[in-house]
Amino acid sequence: MNIVADRWRRKFLALQTNWLLERTSRSVSRHASPNPNEQPIVFFNASTRLRDLSQNAAFQLLTSWALRLAGIPVVHFVCHAGMSRCVLGTNQYDHTAPPPCVTCIRYSQRLVSGAEARWFSYQEDASLSSELENRDLDRLSCFEYQGMPLGSLVLPSLRWILRRHHLPDDEPTRFLFRQYILSAWNVAQEFKRLIDDIQPKVVVVFNGVMFPEAVAGWVAKSREVRVVTHEVGFQPLSAFFTDGQATAYPIEIPPGFELTSEQNRRLDVYLEKRFQGEFTMAGIRFWPHMRGLSEEFLNRVEQFEQVVPIFTNVAFDTSQVHANVVFPQMFAWLDLILEIIRANSKTLFIIRAHPDEKRAGTRKLSRESVSDWVINNHLVELPNIVFIDSQEYISSYELILRAKFIMVYSSSIGLEASVLGKPVLCGGQSRYTRYPIVFFPQSPEAYREQAQQLLNTDHTLQPPEHQQNARRFLYFQLFKASLSFENYLYASSVPGYVNLRPFHWHSLLSSSSLTSRILLKGLTDHAPFLISE
Repeated sequence: MNIVADRWRRKFLALQTNWLLERTSRSVSRHASPNPNEQPIVFFNASTRLRDLSQNAAFQLLTSWALRLAGIPVVHFVCHAGMSRCVLGTNQYDHTAPPPCVTCIRYSQRLVSGAEARWFSYQEDASLSSELENRDLDRLSCFEYQGMPLGSLVLPSLRWILRRHHLPDDEPTRFLFRQYILSAWNVAQEFKRLIDDIQPKVVVVFNGVMFPEAVAGWVAKSREVRVVTHEVGFQPLSAFFTDGQATAYPIEIPPGFELTSEQNRRLDVYLEKRFQGEFTMAGIRFWPHMRGLSEEFLNRVEQFEQVVPIFTNVAFDTSQVHANVVFPQMFAWLDLILEIIRANSKTLFIIRAHPDEKRAGTRKLSRESVSDWVINNHLVELPNIVFIDSQEYISSYELILRAKFIMVYSSSIGLEASVLGKPVLCGGQSRYTRYPIVFFPQSPEAYREQAQQLLNTDHTLQPPEHQQNARRFLYFQLFKASLSFENYLYASSVPGYVNLRPFHWHSLLSSSSLTSRILLKGLTDHAPFLISE
């Protein structure tokens, strides 16, 4: 399809989705009858989109419709130019550029049409603004105001939008930091008023780490209001809801849970496709194709006694706030690995950059990358190093099968390597490190000792329970913790965005929809957000 035709197709589908949004909103409003004896549930998702329908905005909207049809009062907390700078509205290359509020407000009006909404605008706190002046980056990072840790609440958002962990202490960065803090404080004041006014039963926020939603969550918890967060699930068009931090994906597996033969077959079908690169995450397909190992590469491997692949993450990912418990950040882990590499010349180490590090055509191009770290540390000069950049689509699974063991920070490949029967040495906390699935030393020195022990052992064997637990965990996250919305949505040609399917409002009722039933019980009765089989 040529560019012009694709543009017109996207425009048509966007118009169709907008029409379906308006039609369904009217239908829900006609058939919803809120129970006055029920406490309301608040929804807030200022960091999901600026225009058009993103996956997480759609998940929240569909959930709110299902609740309203079940008689649960719903209130949307909606930004009406309520922040001087917001995360998605920040221009990475021009810190003075204001966010595109007009476009965002227009689309927000469409999403909450017919529903009860509390809009909030921006009012700068002059006293707070004065306190922020002349503070350097370190003092902004730990800044607290009237008992609220504003600096730490907004820091992950600043790292995420600037696509780096280490922030430069320059005026553009400090300006954005100050504006984020001022905006976060305004969100906090407005959200306090909302909670005091309506006394909600639950607050539902997207992600929970981006600063507008993180602030709302902090305020709600300080007033002893339950907070539920959500993120994309591990299946296409699926969502993960939790009372914990959604970006950490806290998945609770019952102690006695074991896979049946049918569940094992279901998992094997998924893995067969996954190992060929046929998967998406958050609407992104990382591997347009996947190629095997070249003869030249295999000849290089034959020159060494053993092979150890190292799989990295993107440095700016908000989930790193959960990962960085043993090492202060991923590059500190890599610095230690470099020492291990230099001390083990008979081992070939293969460093693989995450495929999302240089995502073409988006604002998610890393500005602090593993490839830069490789260049700055002159790794190409070491004879026992191979570096695979993010846009080299070599099969990670073929690397794993040839490995003695693998090293990861916190990415999903560690779980998959364990499923494949390979020992995994983890540097960062991940959703799967809470179970005996990988080796996860609790200090940098312990990590070094564990790595050297694995390197020195003639036959490195994976503890038998690791592979079994990995399969249990992977099945649970795929088929129990990922709630499907595919009956209502289909993927847009723009990664991360969706279009609305034509559907009858009746299909959102808990009697018609398993996902609606799970969300209704989870949000009103504290039931787990899990699919029962």
